[in-house]
This record gives sequence, structure tokens and C-alpha cells, in this order.
Amino acid sequence: MREAIDIHADALKRAALEAGPTAPVRNCPKWTVHDLVAHIGFVHGLAVSLAVNRPVKPVPPSGWDDLLGWWDGHRLALREAFGQDPEAPAFSPYPGFDVTVGDWTRRMAHETAIHRLDAESALADVPPTRFPPEFANDGIDEYLTFLTPRRGITADVRVTTPERTWTFGAPNAEVSGAADDVYRALWGRPHQASVTGDLEPLAAP
Repeated sequence: MREAIDIHADALKRAALEAGPTAPVRNCPKWTVHDLVAHIGFVHGLAVSLAVNRPVKPVPPSGWDDLLGWWDGHRLALREAFGQDPEAPAFSPYPGFDVTVGDWTRRMAHETAIHRLDAESALADVPPTRFPPEFANDGIDEYLTFLTPRRGITADVRVTTPERTWTFGAPNAEVSGAADDVYRALWGRPHQASVTGDLEPLAAP
């Protein structure tokens, strides 16, 4: 997962540099690329502080060049913080739930992958990025079994890919398709999955 963070962060940065800071992000209509980079830099910096049990909320600089350098610094710190034992306890902002360094590493891998798609959506020619089934299925599992309960949401959904099925409660919504498309659907990104029922209760923040 540490390697996945680097791969997707590198792709995100390439797209951000090509699109430029004022380009609108199609996947997130309220954001420009500058807003997206400020967000991912903040999240990476926050994850570092949580992994080392010293929670702080980073403050992004306003200038584009300063923002890129600030994010790069958090990326370097992320590699070091996530180099610990993955089972080591980390700070948990979720009452009643313990979190490990490995949990934050996995969380950041998928946070970065999804925002990579957002950065690429700002390009004039959007690349045909597809996530491998193993990674996408892990992202679905992380969303449903880690993130959703920690946000205090009870999932009543059945999610099916060619490789796996997840069933929670008495499903009033179903999502099925290729793992890559289901992954995107759960995160509210453009997809070709089949969706029946209402996914709004599961919507990502």
C-alpha cells in the first residue's frame, strides 16, 4: 500500500501540473486543481500526524509553488511515518474504534487513488485510468468495512464484483459490476456499474 500511495500521488501531481491550478475539477465541480492539491496535501499531512500519535491539522499555503512544495514535504513524511510496524497503534479520531499504522496506510492509498481520478478529470484529454481488480476490491472493502462504520453509518447494501460479494443488513441498494466501476460508484465518481436503490446514505464525505 505504501507503493500504491507513491504511484497514485505521482500520477495526481502529473495531472495537476499539466492542468494548472485554476483548471476546474470535473469530478468535484466546486473545486479547482489548486483546491484539490490543498486537500490532498492536508489529508497526507494529517495522516502523518495520526500515524505518529501527534494529531495536528496542517494549514496549506496559498501560493501554487509553495503548495506543491508543502505537499511534497508531507509525502516524504508519509513514507517515513508509514515505515513503522503496520500493527503499531495510531491515533484514532473515531470514538470506539482502534486504528493502526497499517489502517492509515491503506486509507491513504485509496484516498490518493480516488483523488488521482479527480486530478485527471481536470485534463482536456482524460486518460483511461483503470485500477486492477485486486486494488479496486481492496478499496471497496476498505470503504465498506473500515470507513463506513467509523463514520457512524449502517450499511444496508449488497455489493458484487466478479471476485467478491459484500452484504450488509437487509439490502435496500445494490451495486454490481467490474471492481473498478464499483469502487468509483461507491465514491461517487463516474462509473459504469449497475446501481439499484439509493446509495446516498453511503455517500463519501
